[in-house]
Amino acid sequence: MSDVRVTVITRAGCHLCEEARDVVARVAADTGVPWAEREIGGDADLERAYGELVPVVLVDGEQHAYWRVDERRLRSALSAPRGGSGPSWLTRWRDRTP
Repeated sequence: MSDVRVTVITRAGCHLCEEARDVVARVAADTGVPWAEREIGGDADLERAYGELVPVVLVDGEQHAYWRVDERRLRSALSAPRGGSGPSWLTRWRDRTP
């Protein structure tokens, strides 16, 4: 399993991405949680999965937030045991069958 707990998916020139990166960097530094950033541009899989939702924050591989990152909610998620309680509401919505 990767040591990275938080991944921020960004797009070049995105002001919300810069804000999300700042929040994640601050919370990660305070909590000692490793994080990484991935650029959506040029990655067809990320583009297909997240398109216009960027920035997207993943915690332990599950979608935690998009567009805006609530610092208190992120801190709470990082204090919870790894693995969480299942997929996010958006993942469940996307994966539902018509």
